Amino acid sequence: MAITLEQLESHLWGAANILRGSIDAGDYKHYIFGLLFFKRLSDVWDEEYEERLETYGNAELAADPDEHRFDLPKDHHWADIRKHTTNIGEHLNNAFHAIEDANERLRGVFQDVDFNNKQRFTDAMLEQLLQHFETHRLRKVDVDGDMLGNAYEYLIKQFADDSGKKGGEFYTPKEVVELMVACLQIEEGMSVYDPTCGSGGMLLEAHKSVEKSGKDARTLNLFGQEKNLNTWAICQMNLFLHDIDDADIQRGDTLRDPKHLVGDAAKAVRTFDRVIANPPFSLKEWGHSIWSTGDPFARDTYGCPPKSYGDLAFVQHMLSSLKEKGKMAVVVPHGVLFRAGKEGEIRKALLENDIVDAVIGLASNLFYGAGIPAAILVLSKSKPAHKKGKVLIINGAEQFEEGRAQNFLREPHIKALTDAYLNWADVDRLAKVVAVSDVANNDHNLNITRYLSLGAEAEVIEVPVELEKLTTLQQERDKAEAKMAGFLKELGYVG
Repeated sequence: MAITLEQLESHLWGAANILRGSIDAGDYKHYIFGLLFFKRLSDVWDEEYEERLETYGNAELAADPDEHRFDLPKDHHWADIRKHTTNIGEHLNNAFHAIEDANERLRGVFQDVDFNNKQRFTDAMLEQLLQHFETHRLRKVDVDGDMLGNAYEYLIKQFADDSGKKGGEFYTPKEVVELMVACLQIEEGMSVYDPTCGSGGMLLEAHKSVEKSGKDARTLNLFGQEKNLNTWAICQMNLFLHDIDDADIQRGDTLRDPKHLVGDAAKAVRTFDRVIANPPFSLKEWGHSIWSTGDPFARDTYGCPPKSYGDLAFVQHMLSSLKEKGKMAVVVPHGVLFRAGKEGEIRKALLENDIVDAVIGLASNLFYGAGIPAAILVLSKSKPAHKKGKVLIINGAEQFEEGRAQNFLREPHIKALTDAYLNWADVDRLAKVVAVSDVANNDHNLNITRYLSLGAEAEVIEVPVELEKLTTLQQERDKAEAKMAGFLKELGYVG
């Protein structure tokens, strides 16, 4: 009997509750995802086996690895583990390693998950956990890959909520991703790349957007890179659970060691039709020592970002990874829009080369663990004629639904922002087309409120006048303190 998404979400959260108290909340995902993945593999293998057996009438042929999407080694099926009542953790570990060894595509997905630590996992607890996972059968006929993947993403979101900023490092709110993908207008047959792909949410949304348009999403070519090993594994599982087998997701530090390369000497980054990312905000240890002497992959076309802010290093990597007629969208902190120094020089170069297509400001407190507002930069190396020499500024400060601890983008907000970008025209209180020359007159400052404001005009502050007032007040305060000190001395409270 088919499982609903609500049942599946509740099922996964129930597994987290069994683990609660035994391990840190930040570690739940590795164990739950590992077991979920193992159960799904086992159930789908059984489903395929029964179909082949009915077709061929031969058990040996039905079990042949070539007849299956993946190889499930003998004696390492879920049912084999359930035969054991002692040392359950050891048998789980052995099964995970055997599956990785038998499937190149799944190499490393279970990471360093260790169920054989008996101080954490007694046989009684593991028995309870495995019994819980057997509540639902996870064959394709019971739950399709998309629904299982959605439940998977739900659990990732819960961990982001539970562990705050740490969770937010690998989870971008789905609504923000939907907005970015909608603006990029991804078509079938395109190549899509995320250089900081986390758990794969942006690549998955790209895939879903093509499906929703009624076109063949299987023609998409998905690429990604992720530095964090455990998060890379979650991405691999996530894509696999969505029945996406051919995505090329590499491990490593994108800025120091990009993996998608071309050329005989492999010193140039590969280019793609669409590039999308939410890099870590204002990363300090980003590789400045390498870039400051010239990036080996020639990604520093517009300059070397400052040591303490890696935002524009990611932006330039993405630009280098973009085909001449491609388009990219990247989440950045607002500081990227107006900070001076090296970042100001790079921003000036981007504007002078007419690469900045649009700036979409977002409401504050949309991201997990980051209350500051962010913006989406849409960049293009080859703008259409009607966009040349212009930048679209969108102020999304009013586009949100207020929550108790966090704000949210809802469907009407996503539509308003997407329509504003795709229509590329002035909209009262929301969007304004600005000439690049006007931005240059503002010292190449892209701060949204310089071009588009909400409500009444802000009071103009005359800095010299206000400074004089402050000086006068400070002098009056000093006189009052001196007078009070004299009184205290007369009364004998101070020497």
